[in-house]
Amino acid sequence: MEKYQIFETLDGGFHAGTKANGDIADIAERLGYEKVIIRQVNQKDSKIAKLQRQLVWKKDFNEAFNKIENNSIVLLQNPFHHNQLTRNRILKKLKTQKNVKYISIIHDVEKLRAFRYNDYYKNEFDFMLEIGDVFIVHNEKMLKYFESLGVESSKLINLEIFDYLDENIDEDKKISFEKSITVAGNLDTTKCGYIGELGNLGIKVNLFGPNFDEQMKNNNNITYFGSFPPNDIPSHLNKGFGLVWDGTSINGCQGQSGQYLKYNNPHKLSLYLSSGLPVVIWKDAAEAKYVMDKKVGIAVGSLMELKSIFDDMDENSYYELCENVKFISKKLRKGHFATKAIKEAEALL
Repeated sequence: MEKYQIFETLDGGFHAGTKANGDIADIAERLGYEKVIIRQVNQKDSKIAKLQRQLVWKKDFNEAFNKIENNSIVLLQNPFHHNQLTRNRILKKLKTQKNVKYISIIHDVEKLRAFRYNDYYKNEFDFMLEIGDVFIVHNEKMLKYFESLGVESSKLINLEIFDYLDENIDEDKKISFEKSITVAGNLDTTKCGYIGELGNLGIKVNLFGPNFDEQMKNNNNITYFGSFPPNDIPSHLNKGFGLVWDGTSINGCQGQSGQYLKYNNPHKLSLYLSSGLPVVIWKDAAEAKYVMDKKVGIAVGSLMELKSIFDDMDENSYYELCENVKFISKKLRKGHFATKAIKEAEALL
């Protein structure tokens, strides 16, 4: 049985998605999934640019249909974020005329994330459910959500956690005991309101990423280290705890993005653990159970709890967490979880 993956590229052949998308594509390629290229060209917003994109997509999807053999497995990464007019027709045609089986790896469920859910994403999600044969979902909470939509449990695979491929990290990297939290990601306080409140926690806060508010430098608890590419950032994370949090407040993950943590696997969790850091996570997050079961961090209802927790923490208890992290870190960097999930999905087809 032949295996393929839909692979969206930018000019130059680089993957058009996030590091999470790119890592899945790399892991799938290791497992024998041949890339079927769908080009993303001319990102301008003019009518001519939009027409050019649709013509390129039509050509690429028609070529994909001709290339993919009968009775093949095709790996999809959902959701697709571009309104490619030819895509659904070709994917359905592959299923009906060539008996293709689809494995769908879910990156986001926009209905649950809510803030950009619209008719396009509703239709994209519904179509995915219609054609998918097996779905790889984030965790047990998301699996239950798919079951509530009528998806048979026999078609659902629990990923557990996203991998974070990294072949360059120093295996002997030293993690330093520090009573601090680190946030690596978008630091825009208009999108992540809690970031603007971190200076009120009475603990050290280390920040990495774009859109840093320079006024935060006036707070002695805040240190900004700059912004780094996804493949470089792990080497800079070497002390304290990584923070898995979102939303508008330090007192629980509030707002649409905060509530989404009840269902999704934040890629930040994978980043911190792959870098060797234990984590602080919201106690109601879907991945809080994973963190506590594996003993790789602490779960809190409010970040205001951290000062007293840190006051009572000694070096030995911190390094016990770090030892547990090492075991998970090696798996994340090698792509263990997606490899396992894809193989389980194949066995169901």
